[in-house]
Amino acid sequence: MNWYHASPIKDLKTLEPRISNHGVPLVYLSKKRENVLVYLSNAVEKYCKETGFEHSKKWSKWGPYGFDENGILQLEEYYPNALEETYKGNAGYIYTAKDITDSGYCIGIPDAGTSNIPVPVCDCEYIPDAYEEILAAENKGLIKLVRYEEQSPKKLEWIRKTVIQEYKEAGDQPDYRYFLERKFKDILE
Repeated sequence: MNWYHASPIKDLKTLEPRISNHGVPLVYLSKKRENVLVYLSNAVEKYCKETGFEHSKKWSKWGPYGFDENGILQLEEYYPNALEETYKGNAGYIYTAKDITDSGYCIGIPDAGTSNIPVPVCDCEYIPDAYEEILAAENKGLIKLVRYEEQSPKKLEWIRKTVIQEYKEAGDQPDYRYFLERKFKDILE
């Protein structure tokens, strides 16, 4: 069975466990190639770098996606043009691994697996433009995109409340606060 992992880093031979949202060192992989496309760019990091925000710590993650009732990835825009701003022109790599030794750590993501030991890479695919690749996956019905203009009033209210809460809780994440202040200025004023 193939497992997939996305990274902006070229020429990886081994995927090393790293500490992420779950607080333990893991390699995150998916059985579905299309599900790793969202990791080819990080909106917080990209925006901060493009606007000159200096940051020397680990970048905060921004992952506005979930899965529908059929386990299909649903990538959402929480502000206008978010998908294009985040992914257009961003290049990266999709690494393929064969069978992995599963860590047993449940992350609650469909078709995902984790390893707490290094994972050998058996293949690598260069992705010249993450946005174009995401649109191609959408056209094939492999993922769903929800544009900002398509969000329901209920979802927009959820976004508003979530942004306010995230901002309050991000006191030790200056990069994330900077991103939220600029992308959701109207909500945080």
